[in-house]
Amino acid sequence: MILPKNPLAQTIIQLCKSKNIKHIVISPGSRNAPLTIGFTNHSFFKCYSIVDERSAAFFALGIAQQLREPVVLVCTSGSALLNYYPAIAEAFYSDIPLVILSADRPKHLIGIGDGQTINQNNVFANHILYSANLTQESPEQDETEINLALNTSISQKGPVHLNVSFEEPLYETVDEFSVAIAIGIPNSIEATNSTENLEDLNEYISIWNNAKCKMVLVGVNYPNKIGQQYLEILANDESVIVFTETTSNLHHDIFFPSIDKIIAPLDDEDFKILQPDVLLTFGGMIVSKKVKAFLRKYQPKHHWHIDEKKANDTFFCLEKHFKTSANDFFKVLFKNKNQTNSNYQNYWQSVKQIRSKKHQRYLQNIPFSDLKVFDIILKSIPNHNMLQLGNSSAIRYAQLFDLNNTLKVFCNRGTSGIDGSTSTAIGAALVIDAQTTFITGDLSFFYDSNALWSNYIPNNFRIIVINNEGGGIFRILPGDKDTDNFDTYFETKHQLTAKQLCKMYQFTYFSASNEEDLKTVISSFYSKEKNPKLLEIFTPRTVNDEVLLNYFKSI
Repeated sequence: MILPKNPLAQTIIQLCKSKNIKHIVISPGSRNAPLTIGFTNHSFFKCYSIVDERSAAFFALGIAQQLREPVVLVCTSGSALLNYYPAIAEAFYSDIPLVILSADRPKHLIGIGDGQTINQNNVFANHILYSANLTQESPEQDETEINLALNTSISQKGPVHLNVSFEEPLYETVDEFSVAIAIGIPNSIEATNSTENLEDLNEYISIWNNAKCKMVLVGVNYPNKIGQQYLEILANDESVIVFTETTSNLHHDIFFPSIDKIIAPLDDEDFKILQPDVLLTFGGMIVSKKVKAFLRKYQPKHHWHIDEKKANDTFFCLEKHFKTSANDFFKVLFKNKNQTNSNYQNYWQSVKQIRSKKHQRYLQNIPFSDLKVFDIILKSIPNHNMLQLGNSSAIRYAQLFDLNNTLKVFCNRGTSGIDGSTSTAIGAALVIDAQTTFITGDLSFFYDSNALWSNYIPNNFRIIVINNEGGGIFRILPGDKDTDNFDTYFETKHQLTAKQLCKMYQFTYFSASNEEDLKTVISSFYSKEKNPKLLEIFTPRTVNDEVLLNYFKSI
């Protein structure tokens, strides 16, 4: 086996193996050579070479998102490290484990004008769970720091950073390890998701059982995470309505997906009827601005949040954070379940049915537009696909539709940025067996086009780009439209197309600019082929906003 001679690199490699951390995403450089040599020549690790560090970090994020275990990022010194920051922030807020290993020059070369040096120590201070600077001056201390960092990423589910100073020579190798690590070091960092004492919930159980209007709101949530028996109890309680976002991956005929269809047309009297006595939330970030505005104005008497790690006071009225899993909480909450007489669920079920009919009626009569396109493509995705969604318009349009319940849905909602959605989707697609469909807007796609500069894109990966020649979402926001200032600085109008990118990166390219063409090409888009495929759909820039705004008026 070819190994780096550097003892610190040897320690890092052995500790990663001891924690069963095997996926390593490497960006090229010289200062990180000891780590690159060690990881790539060790049969235990699965290594990937991604040139663009920003794309590499989101690619690693996608892998970790699916495996739910740490993925290592390795880069050279200097500005390379800073390109990781957007993905690190996303991992921090989405509870996704990443281990950042940044190579650095030794201390005496920093701040003197030497090339490719910046102040790397603790550079991610506001968005990292653990950070350490390894200098090789104290091998035992370095080993302790590495162990603490890896344990933290595993137990607390988030990003950690180890900044590693390497002296030259960087490329010397040996045939076997010269450093012995203390195998079996216990996790010194306790997980923050300590289980709440759930036996002492009598007060909350009483409030729950006596409330006639209970709302459950579910944000970002992994598929198959919540026990079906608990979903059935919620669905069969006439005093409960369950609002589910597209990213919740929860489905039941009695639940309320497409929240904005319910919320958008309501007036003050309706909001007072909908206002819950108890609001129970779990899962990650909430997409719907309408439900956030509603619950901030018409606050519940009690807001409880279930999460093993953290609770966001999204509606400014959080009363209790239950630091446990939703399954454990429901197990206790429903142990002494009382049936509460209420018309809450039945009333809003009737509203849901009315909205659904108006939704279908409106879609039948609209011109070709973003909304029409989403209606067609969301129905077209084959069963059991993984659906990755871009941010901004893509996720918000998807929220208006009831999705196929066999799909597993993901989106970078931790920071809600458009910057790395394609890279994330590719990383996620790489480590699952199912076909992946990624739907994105044009600005997000072109912003992250380096994601296609990869040797790891599965042949069954599918990209759908909605090209409306700019940031179409800005046309539905307040502001003066159809001016040079708006076109240039808000909507950022363009005439770019993905066709030449597909030729360069060997994607099979499809396009459509009307409903007939779209329905024709979509039938073969998901079929097996030797290359991944991209479908670019051109929609009318100045029509989309009117269609969407009229949609909310019509329902």
